[in-house]
Amino acid sequence: MDVRFKNLSPHTGVEVEGVDLRRPLAPDLRDALNQAFIEGSVLVIRDQDLDPHQLLAAARQFGQVFPQHNTRFQLKECPEIHYISNQDTYADGRRYIPGEGYHTDHSNAARPPKATVLHAKELPSKGGDTQFVNMGLAYERLPADLRAKLDGLMAEHVYQSSHSARKLVGLTAKRKDEIEQSVTHPLVRTHDETGRKALYINPIRIERISGMANADALPLLDQLLEHAVQTAHEYRHVWRPGDFVMWDNRNLLHKANGDYDIAERRYLYRLMLAGEAPA
Repeated sequence: MDVRFKNLSPHTGVEVEGVDLRRPLAPDLRDALNQAFIEGSVLVIRDQDLDPHQLLAAARQFGQVFPQHNTRFQLKECPEIHYISNQDTYADGRRYIPGEGYHTDHSNAARPPKATVLHAKELPSKGGDTQFVNMGLAYERLPADLRAKLDGLMAEHVYQSSHSARKLVGLTAKRKDEIEQSVTHPLVRTHDETGRKALYINPIRIERISGMANADALPLLDQLLEHAVQTAHEYRHVWRPGDFVMWDNRNLLHKANGDYDIAERRYLYRLMLAGEAPA
């Protein structure tokens, strides 16, 4: 097969064409795709048409599946796959736009997922991009004195931070009991495959910085977020039908945009891959 790789920005994102994920990957191609994912943090494989079971098989070639937290969005025919849809609502009837606000997925787990995979099935005619910011690059560009200040700091992550402007859809009682309600991770984590350091913050999940008063911690987190989300650190993904997109939660924040005609359906499949405890 004629497999083509192309960088999508100077620092983040690799596009791949000429791959059919309905078939098992040859070992050398799988290794090349995984290396592109590790180096580029966002792997975009174009022109796929996968049913849920085919998507599950394709993703398993890159790692073990991480059980997602909110079982409300499971596909009945393939529970490891969840859906992302703009047709769901909160309990009060307000429209739920999945992925709003910068975050990294499921950081309230003791071993958060290393990667998230989305497969685009239906898209609005325009809008609905996903923005990614490279937190390794953001860390490297911090002033030296601020990097030193962050050394050794730990943050408490919960399912829903009381400081978050974005409210998540609630868990079932059973899932509340099953999911870690409070875990502590470093504010700067070392990538377990590249050895690169990156900011590890999550406005939706972080409740506090250990040993620091909120009067000092919250402005620090705001400062770090403002620095991180500069356009210079961003890759903005414009979705195409059939895109298979896998991104590295260890090195990125991301957010979805609800800037499209809400009458147009946006529907994607999602699954996550297991990772290690941040260190």
